[in-house]
Amino acid sequence: MTALVLDLQSAARPFLSELGELPSLADPTAAQRTWRARMVNEHVSARVFGALLGQAMAAGLSAQRQTQLADFACEELRHARQCAAVVQALGGAAVAELPNLPAVPQHAEVDPLQALLRNIVSVCCLSETVAVALIRAETLQIGPPGLRSLLDQILADEVGHAQFGWSLLRELAPLPAALEQGLTSYAKVAMDHVIEHELAHLPDHRGFGPAAAQVGVCSGRAARALLADTLATVVAPGLLSLGIDARTPRLSQLCEEFAVPAGVCVIHTAKASDLQWAKLA
Repeated sequence: MTALVLDLQSAARPFLSELGELPSLADPTAAQRTWRARMVNEHVSARVFGALLGQAMAAGLSAQRQTQLADFACEELRHARQCAAVVQALGGAAVAELPNLPAVPQHAEVDPLQALLRNIVSVCCLSETVAVALIRAETLQIGPPGLRSLLDQILADEVGHAQFGWSLLRELAPLPAALEQGLTSYAKVAMDHVIEHELAHLPDHRGFGPAAAQVGVCSGRAARALLADTLATVVAPGLLSLGIDARTPRLSQLCEEFAVPAGVCVIHTAKASDLQWAKLA
């Protein structure tokens, strides 16, 4: 099968004027690679919310909830164009080969509501909540005002994506015992999956210096520590308060590696108040 190519060269141009000039880097390769990868990740995320919309319809969620999911898909597509503009501003081409994309799980073996909530836990409460922490930490190091404004826009949207999941679970609480058990079993699988996925996309390095950090190339090591911190002190306790136990030995192992104390929010490169501000869980 011929690989699909994502070409956002033209689609990115309207965002270049808002972005403004970025500082010249002696070697912009790492920065271009970082933002090109983000461009791809944001683009393919749109299909996830499209799938969730179909599941929300099948589960009988309100029209307002369904509209939110449709809006989220459009926001992810815009994020891709914004990231593509950064690639161009750094002197790169906003063109990349798309990876093979596995289908979003439909969970046909369970009823429509549990099928939807499984994906809500995985996408909103895990992946999107982690994204909020990582992007918020990143904004604290960004230098150029136009780039900071762009990231602030993306962050605001990601907060909304995460809040959707947390608020929906609170709205449905208390969950029936059988549903709690089913979601707990799946949440443990999702927890381990998000850990491995994020570690695969967060290189274990300490960054490329202050100039690179100002354009969004931060320490992968610090980001890994923030991942552990967020999952252990925000996500796992938040889900547990709703009757869903997502704690796993893999999470404990990750916390031990980064010395994350149980129940204490020590946000690396950010502050605990940043996640409180997001009002996620």
